[in-house]
Amino acid sequence: MKFPATINRFSEANLEGRSLHLAIGMFDGVHLGHHAVIESAVRSARVKSAVSAVLTFWPHPSKILNKDNYTRLIMCNEIKSQIIFKMGIDLIILKKFDQKFATINSSEFIPFLKKSLPTLKSIYVGENFRYGKGRIGNIGNLISEAANYDISAISLERIKFNGEPISSTRIRNEILNGNMELVNSLLGYTYYCKGSIISGKGLGKTIGFSTINLDWTPELKPKYGVYAVTVGIKDGSINIGGVANYGLRPTVNDETQPLLEIHLFKDMKLNNGDSVFVEFHNFLRPEKKFSSIDELKEQIILDKERAKKLLK
Repeated sequence: MKFPATINRFSEANLEGRSLHLAIGMFDGVHLGHHAVIESAVRSARVKSAVSAVLTFWPHPSKILNKDNYTRLIMCNEIKSQIIFKMGIDLIILKKFDQKFATINSSEFIPFLKKSLPTLKSIYVGENFRYGKGRIGNIGNLISEAANYDISAISLERIKFNGEPISSTRIRNEILNGNMELVNSLLGYTYYCKGSIISGKGLGKTIGFSTINLDWTPELKPKYGVYAVTVGIKDGSINIGGVANYGLRPTVNDETQPLLEIHLFKDMKLNNGDSVFVEFHNFLRPEKKFSSIDELKEQIILDKERAKKLLK
């Protein structure tokens, strides 16, 4: 088996007899608290010349258990996997969370893992980890039940920032409020998205500010408004600053679905269908409906200057 790899079924985890050190969690956002858990699995595996892995889930369990009020994910699986692999993990197991998996009792969880991953030697989780039907299983249960199968279970304390625990819930709230500087501090990297360039209506060019439009439909929609951003391509050879509007563009279009539209400070020679990454550095202002196109143009000039200063 070639590492790293993302697999969707336990049956594909052919570990070639090597022992497995496993971090388990939703890991939405892969924030600094998640880093502590994942990096522990990586270190343990390296010391023992073993395999480090992450077991994570999709969709969020609440989408199955509470369909009317489910948790919106910070990021898609592709970006989550990219970030996790950068931390040195060998293997990601992406488990579909469905009704059948939700009915597994906490007492059945470790046997389920051991049967699916026979070489499992250690498990790493956050201190607030809960598992099994009704989330009855806690850290104490996990440690004692894992020991029956000669598996070590280790819980990592929650990391705090400004005196408060870092959590995916906290980060979601800050994204919704547009507090990108705090979001990025909690994540430990700059919040970003990936999308393909799609055709626009060319309105930006007619007012002197050509833009690119991105096909991006996140579960968790950031606050509508204007952001200072950087745009890059996959190999990192181009990384250009810009100012982005995410929202309904009420002055020129009044859309029903939000669009990410970016005015770049330099030409990137991009074409429709090209895939780009957009990093969100600062929230500049909420989206606003202007009384005229001239008023909008004046505001864009101010947005550009402020974004340039912040991105320095």
